[in-house]
Amino acid sequence: MDGNDVGRTGKCPVMHGAITTTDTSVMDWWPKSLNLDILHQHDTKVNPLTGFNYREEVKKLDFDSVKRDLIALMTDSQDWWPADWGHYGGLFIRMSWHAAGTYRMADGRGGAGTGNHRFAPLNSWPDNANLDKARRLLWPLKKKYGNRLSWADLMVLAGTVAYESMGLKTFGFGFGREDIWHPEKDVYWGSEKEWLTDQRYPTKEDRTSLENPLAAVVMGLIYVNPQGVDGQPDPARTAMDVRETFARMAMDDEETVALTAGGHTVGKAHGNNDAARIGAEPEGAALEEGGLGWMVHSARSVGRDTITSGLEGAWTANPTKWDGGYFHLLLKYDWELVKSPAGAFQWQPINIAPEDMPVDVEDPSIRVMPMMTDADMAMKVDPIYREISERFAKDQAAFSDAFARAWFKLTHRDMGPKVRYLGPWVPQEDLIWQDPVPVGSTSWNVDAVKARIAASGLSVSDMVATAWDSARTFRGSDNRGGANGARIRLAPQKDWEGNEPARLSRVLSVLNPIAKEAGASLADVIVLAGNVGVEHAAKAAGVDVTVPFHAGRGDATDADTDAESFSVLEPVADGFRNWMKKDYAVSAEELLLDRAQLMGLTAHEMTCLIGGMRVIGTNHGGTKHGVFTDRVGALTTDFFTGLTDMALKWVPKGTNAYDLTDRKTGAVKWTATRADLVFGSNSILRAYAEVYAQDDNREKFVCDFVSAWVKVMEADRFDLRA
Repeated sequence: MDGNDVGRTGKCPVMHGAITTTDTSVMDWWPKSLNLDILHQHDTKVNPLTGFNYREEVKKLDFDSVKRDLIALMTDSQDWWPADWGHYGGLFIRMSWHAAGTYRMADGRGGAGTGNHRFAPLNSWPDNANLDKARRLLWPLKKKYGNRLSWADLMVLAGTVAYESMGLKTFGFGFGREDIWHPEKDVYWGSEKEWLTDQRYPTKEDRTSLENPLAAVVMGLIYVNPQGVDGQPDPARTAMDVRETFARMAMDDEETVALTAGGHTVGKAHGNNDAARIGAEPEGAALEEGGLGWMVHSARSVGRDTITSGLEGAWTANPTKWDGGYFHLLLKYDWELVKSPAGAFQWQPINIAPEDMPVDVEDPSIRVMPMMTDADMAMKVDPIYREISERFAKDQAAFSDAFARAWFKLTHRDMGPKVRYLGPWVPQEDLIWQDPVPVGSTSWNVDAVKARIAASGLSVSDMVATAWDSARTFRGSDNRGGANGARIRLAPQKDWEGNEPARLSRVLSVLNPIAKEAGASLADVIVLAGNVGVEHAAKAAGVDVTVPFHAGRGDATDADTDAESFSVLEPVADGFRNWMKKDYAVSAEELLLDRAQLMGLTAHEMTCLIGGMRVIGTNHGGTKHGVFTDRVGALTTDFFTGLTDMALKWVPKGTNAYDLTDRKTGAVKWTATRADLVFGSNSILRAYAEVYAQDDNREKFVCDFVSAWVKVMEADRFDLRA
């Protein structure tokens, strides 16, 4: 068949739809199958910059030149998407805000730290309408500075510089956000299948019942519905949503008022057109739109006729200037409920003075009506928000400082400790939400301390479990937690059920004197003890190995620790130690995957660690589930050989309990949980388990375990990275 045969037969030369649809994916055929994609989401195959070190390259950036170019861009209005009042500040600030504002404290996911705003679903959320235009306006700068300036850094910097260009003294800025190259699969945005609907409130009247870990009130919004709860205006009720949502972003009431007012001091909302004319979002738009969405071709759709949210108007009389105009209008006037030209509920001042009205975005000779959303009115109606608003209205300096700090927190919270910030504008002040840890000493004798630990009488399981519990709090989503700081000895961690407080106290009472005598931090000695335990377990299995160790961790104090914010790091389950605080709707193996992903582990690293932790004997409470060995304490491959032993039958004994019985006699040989047996039932995990069950891979298993172990122990050692 030659090329003309295709035309004669009318047959497509490729499988129709196979490239663009997922109708025949494994998860479509078997929706209850365990999806391991979250452990493979950032495979190097999707990265066009393999071997590139962004954190090194960004240090070479001409920072001042970037800022000058951004400031010039603010007032370089483009005909294809003209700037309101000739200034793009409001648009860029909204872009930065919506990139950063997806962060939620519960699991640390979301935020602006990866440049994920470029990809679905975020690039096509209804709340992000027309932010594709902001990114496109930034393209000439990204093109100019290239690899030395990530999209993630640029998108946050643009909003920060926009505020500076309009008169705000910002708190600072840190570079160092590295781009991803594929949509994030690990972030749960909600179960809804339609935009702007919610299935996340078990009790609609109780706004604190919002499903964890979510922070936004409905699918497709960053925060709350600007028209009111379920689109029904009621500022007092909307205040409940605002307070809950911002709390889940780690913001208190003062920060909430500052951010709301500061975000609405500049720019405007757009709803001066017929919403029915808006085209599809970027992911659903036709190819000829060039990657842009929400286009309107049937009518003029720029300038004063732009439509984005459906609400229409500015919040202040001077929307391109940093001032106190927001509180001036909010508190000076009574407000009435009206509808925008696009049909959205909004609030309008009664009997406003002409000088308090902003001018039209295209014609400065025309005065137009300002507006407030239901969330803005909450700042006036809620007693606590009102008190803060009145204080800020009387003290512009206090408001500016509060906002600058809150904006810095909003845009940097997901970056983790300050050691990860790069560039000339990093503030010197240590902030408690950055989880500061003092630098630890490295001038102590590691070998001598290892000898003291080995002679201390602590068991292998004591040493390994304590080090694991100290390190497992790390989550790569926002770079919080980990062993550095030894916060496992402080509230609230010392009392967490998952840390076995009695055992923890006993182990720390042994390690603390050793650390003090050596001049080492307890954080270092806890990790070193875990390494000693692993080395002893490997030797008991017939393999001599030295676990790599780097001193330099510090010990945080209570004063360094925001105990309340650390409560979200408490594990509710840890499959690595075969523990669940209680039964959950989510299965044990799904909880295991979530923790493994947060810790930055791959599927084979997770498999290796599980097998080793079981035979070392680190199960929470000393349970025997999954301990498929008679040589507890030795780093053998017995977990994998037991798991793959076809002489044994798996017999369910409850929701999360199984007996492994002899097929001939029926005698129970081992017991297990779902977090154990999934490594034999899931085809992908079983493939990894079989590698370690092979007779020729016993030494490889020990080496792989050590490598994965060190990765966990040093996940928060940003000082060891470039």
